[in-house]
Amino acid sequence: MNRVFGGKRNNDPPPSIQDASNNITKRGDTVEKKIKKLHVELNRYKEQIKKTRPGPAQEAVKARAMRVLRQKRMYEGQRDMLYDQTFNIDQVHSAAEDIKDAQQTPC
Repeated sequence: MNRVFGGKRNNDPPPSIQDASNNITKRGDTVEKKIKKLHVELNRYKEQIKKTRPGPAQEAVKARAMRVLRQKRMYEGQRDMLYDQTFNIDQVHSAAEDIKDAQQTPC
């Protein structure tokens, strides 16, 4: 039977709430780095817009700046969602700890 269906696997323990919170925080930090990089690029485009004369060259720089700005806003939304998830997970962790403490407290 084991040849057909295989035997039991040694399963790793499921991740804890703290592990999930740390992973989400790490992803949020990665997104934060991307946002900073886009912010630097956006400032560079602003300087280019100031230096170029009105015309097709300036419009091309403005178009690139708008693309970078949209991307930055998208990443900011993702970062906010990740930090909201971290907050919710931390609240669940706190509630679970409170329940454990309440169970251990004698009446």
